[in-house]
Amino acid sequence: MKLVLHGYFRSGTSYRTRLALNWKGVEYQYVAVNLATGEQHSDAYKALNPQGLVPALEVDGQVLTQSVSILEWIEEAFPQRPLLPNDPMDRARVRAFAAAIGCDIHPLQNLRILKKARALSGDDAEAGLAWARHWISLGFEALEKLAEQADGQNGFIFGNGPSLAEIYLLPQMFNARRFGVDLTPYPRLVAADDAARALPEFERAAPENQPDAV
Repeated sequence: MKLVLHGYFRSGTSYRTRLALNWKGVEYQYVAVNLATGEQHSDAYKALNPQGLVPALEVDGQVLTQSVSILEWIEEAFPQRPLLPNDPMDRARVRAFAAAIGCDIHPLQNLRILKKARALSGDDAEAGLAWARHWISLGFEALEKLAEQADGQNGFIFGNGPSLAEIYLLPQMFNARRFGVDLTPYPRLVAADDAARALPEFERAAPENQPDAV
């Protein structure tokens, strides 16, 4: 099976996908799409993904889009080293934690939204950053409580190893640091981030370790 991942080093959704593929031990070719220069809007890329978003994952010539769907496919196609627990209730809790990031935090501070927020504020760069910090902090308050209630071990949120929760958390923590969010109130999230980033598979997926990192 030939996999080609089209992504951007700093994209949270691309980061999630790299994390999952690396954890599963799946080989893939990485093709950078420069969001900063607008390459995602090119005719060539939109032929792959009409939305003009990353990531896009080619699987033997077929194209998958939207990181949520891609991650579900990865979990089903490569069941080794599962990212979801066996118990249906536990699976629902992990998915809820991930969705709190994927649905409620990340969309409000991705590149498109930040550019619009900045434009509406008279091209005030600080206003855009303040917007991002607000929504990240609000979401993290709830996630910290969810993490405190979970059964994690060895620093992880659920169980004794990484799950879909960390797959979503690491990119969001990366963005939180980029935008200057004070992480002191979220010790449980920081601990999970530290535990997961220490794994060699996850370290290889880090934005700074990608060939297009600048």
